[in-house]
Amino acid sequence: MAETVLTNTGLDSLLDGAPEHRDPAFVRAAEVVLGLLALRGADRTTGVPEPTPGLVRQLLVEDLPTFVYAPPGRLAAYPAVLGALAARFDGGRRERIALAVAESAPDFERAMNDPGNLTWHRWYASLLRTCGTDLDDPEDVRRRLAALDGAPLPDGVRRAHLMGRTALADVLLAEALTRAYVRDAEKPPTAGPLLTDHAVATGIGRLAAALQDRWTAAGLAEQLAGPYARFAPGPDAFPHLVLADALLDEHLDYYGDPAVPVPPPPAIEDGPVEEDADALITAVEELAEEEFEPYGGEAPHLLYALYQRGCAPESIARRTAEYEDWAVDPDLEDLPAPVPDGASGPYAVPPLPELVRLLGLVELNEADRARLERPARDLAAVVDRLAATGLAFRSGDAFGLTPRGAGVVRYLLTVRGVTAPDAGGLTAWTAPDLIAAASGWSASVAVRVLADWLRAHGDTTDAWSRLLAALGTVHAGTSDAAATRGLFAALDTAGAPPEALRGALRDPVVGARAHEALRLRGEPADPIQVRASARALHVLDALPAKKGPLESRRAAFDAAAADWPGGSAALVRAMAAADRHETERVLRPLGITLP
Repeated sequence: MAETVLTNTGLDSLLDGAPEHRDPAFVRAAEVVLGLLALRGADRTTGVPEPTPGLVRQLLVEDLPTFVYAPPGRLAAYPAVLGALAARFDGGRRERIALAVAESAPDFERAMNDPGNLTWHRWYASLLRTCGTDLDDPEDVRRRLAALDGAPLPDGVRRAHLMGRTALADVLLAEALTRAYVRDAEKPPTAGPLLTDHAVATGIGRLAAALQDRWTAAGLAEQLAGPYARFAPGPDAFPHLVLADALLDEHLDYYGDPAVPVPPPPAIEDGPVEEDADALITAVEELAEEEFEPYGGEAPHLLYALYQRGCAPESIARRTAEYEDWAVDPDLEDLPAPVPDGASGPYAVPPLPELVRLLGLVELNEADRARLERPARDLAAVVDRLAATGLAFRSGDAFGLTPRGAGVVRYLLTVRGVTAPDAGGLTAWTAPDLIAAASGWSASVAVRVLADWLRAHGDTTDAWSRLLAALGTVHAGTSDAAATRGLFAALDTAGAPPEALRGALRDPVVGARAHEALRLRGEPADPIQVRASARALHVLDALPAKKGPLESRRAAFDAAAADWPGGSAALVRAMAAADRHETERVLRPLGITLP
């Protein structure tokens, strides 16, 4: 029982003198709240742990959703215990604590009901309760647990999610117990020790298990560690998580943040995802052997790069050329490679005309093609080993993920916290969220995903208007603003409702683009409505920013400035006011100083 593990928490003092505090739900919540506050180092000088606003937030939003099972109808008892604690202190402290409880309460309920926060212990306690189990009776818990063989998982949660959260909870609880014991040993509290020497001598692991039992279901920890360990597999049951870690590293190299979304594949096929992931890590580990050098170690990167392309097929020749430091045209890097039908057999570099088209290098000759042959064959051998799993494919020079392989890579990304929506889930996103994500994707992927989103919303005037408005507001004022408004080019405005385009004419960012789209369609549009900022951005974005000699790029600016009211100085001022980041990037190399 928790009250015999954690001593001197002030439970009796809190419960005395208030009949409502004898309610079983309140008593259970009080045991947990007082115990966790004490573990986290709350001052117990007054006889009970003194909550602070920071500890209140941690308790409600982090600790309780990690360690404790509470039926939805009994969640209110936990903030109530904190309220009762707050009432024991003076006005200033009482108000600060009460405010922290009120501010954290909504997040507390969301966190407690979030399936992503479940551990094996919290999940099985929930299942057992729905079966009518007495969670305080270890024998009833054992008997009911035996009947749960093959119990379902929570919706949208994989076994690896539960295993990961459980492993994290185990570490956090063991650390909290250890620190509490050391803290009391170094400075003995006047209220008495939280953990006795005898209790600690039995082992921190046993203390943690006892607390888990009290906070979820009696005897559950022992059962899940013993006769029913198959119900709660640990890390050893998930060898593929090594690959998940490698894919997370790749994502962080690309984006720096797991919350930045990768694009959805066009198709995902459900399969035995854990078994497929184990097959994939087996292939990846084989490819790391010497016989697959120099590209065998690139297998995780290849898998991630394919997924990050929206699962568009890639060219072995193009990828090899990049590995060999050839100057591949950046505009062609993300274009899907053509997939020939029935092109099996040994790999061969595409004919020279096709190679030039794939790489954008018009000066290539047959000697260059011959130089690429050996490294391309080495890369093809790596791809063919991945394809042997059925999760990837190669057809001639093209390679990619199969729909089942896309599902496996998505699984591996999500179990490590990467935002990886599927096509269906993306349709529920708001227009700003979609635009923010799409601005970091390749143009071909953005075209597909934005079209799918509009189609899912009926291609209505309202949907188009929301998307057009987001182009000018998402990333506004940052160095990403130009790429964001550039997504206008990914929209099929030929089929857009004219009312949406006319409604965007006065938009300070995309108004000129909307006017141009209407003009190309032969639709009437009033140019007077287009603001100067939108016109300046339209001119800025049309200037060659990187390609061509500086002289020709300067000539393009001078030609645009000649038609601008007030000339070049006025144009530069308008551009800088609308997007200083992009204006500086484009004009500074031309020797033009910004105001």
